[in-house]
Amino acid sequence: MSKEEFKNEKLYQTTMYLARKMLIEGIISEDEYRQIDTIFLEKYRPTLGTLFSDIRLT
Repeated sequence: MSKEEFKNEKLYQTTMYLARKMLIEGIISEDEYRQIDTIFLEKYRPTLGTLFSDIRLT
């Protein structure tokens, strides 16, 4: 994994951690969570993040 790929992975994972926290706290809906996931998958193109994307949490 290159430094750039690692950086993108960290940014994606951090972003999605915050989004999951917001989902669990009821700040955003599951649909909004999925939209966020889609946007940031496209933006960061994480290597490992695709394995965990769109996991149903509620």
